[in-house]
Amino acid sequence: MQNNIAFLATDVGRLFRKRFDLVAREFGVTGPQWRVLAALQRTPGINQCALAAWLEVEAITAGRMIDRLEKSGMVERRADPADRRAWRLFVTDAADPLMARLRDCADQVFAEALEGFSDPEHAQLLGLLERVRGNLSEESPVDLEPAPKAKQAHG
Repeated sequence: MQNNIAFLATDVGRLFRKRFDLVAREFGVTGPQWRVLAALQRTPGINQCALAAWLEVEAITAGRMIDRLEKSGMVERRADPADRRAWRLFVTDAADPLMARLRDCADQVFAEALEGFSDPEHAQLLGLLERVRGNLSEESPVDLEPAPKAKQAHG
């Protein structure tokens, strides 16, 4: 069973993204743009590099998505007071109505995904997934081992 956990989790994530992408298109945004907006709403002021890492895309890809969303008036860049070279990213008030509609759609997708689950089962599923995430978020023993020292040549 353990060999199937990663496949199953990946497949569930893929199916959620596929469903969200379909819903997003109905509102004139792409699934990835929705993910950008959701990430910015969750973490206002995040910079482009951190956003790209969270989305698991290259910084240039995130930059292009931000450019499109900025052009549409849904995202704004603000200068980072601590770093003249960096920009902080924020969702604008203009995006609020869209985000509210998308949130409603997401709630419907979640309700469909959890159909037939009792409240205790839902809570148990969330708890188990939190534990898995926590286990995988911790540094592995390999990450904690010191790098082997190079042998010095004596000559």
